[in-house]
Amino acid sequence: MTFDEFAADRLPAMLRFATALAGDPDLAKDLVQEVLIRASGRWPEIGHPEAYVRKMVVNEYLSWRRRSWRLIPAETGSCDAGDPSPDPADEYVERQVLLAEMAKLPRRQRTALVLRYYEGFSDAEISELMGCTPSTVRGHVFRALAALRVELGEPVGAVALIKEGR
Repeated sequence: MTFDEFAADRLPAMLRFATALAGDPDLAKDLVQEVLIRASGRWPEIGHPEAYVRKMVVNEYLSWRRRSWRLIPAETGSCDAGDPSPDPADEYVERQVLLAEMAKLPRRQRTALVLRYYEGFSDAEISELMGCTPSTVRGHVFRALAALRVELGEPVGAVALIKEGR
């Protein structure tokens, strides 16, 4: 498979993954662009391009130092007009609030959450991508979920629902 074929075939998936990591589609595009530029120069020596490029995206995200110009989204307020019927936009607002809270997490915790719940990777796979032990991955996920529960005001029982996939 040539680099052009790989990039054309996997670009949408890489952008979705990078957007889940960065929390911003524009930053995700920058992230993927940086990775693809570097990968194109090494393409002949890359054995498993899917795994290699995913690891490059994770490493690039974790090492980005240009934080000063990035903005953390402000907490979104709810609009309550007193109408008892459910508003279809509530799900969108809840998602935006969750993304804003995830943006406040440390990079390694956020990366572990995205790899676990968005990509569906095991602790061993995540630890290989992040360059740490599986127990460290579990610690990152535990602390990230605990921080999200505190910030979002969810009951402790919500962890069981997340683990069961509900």
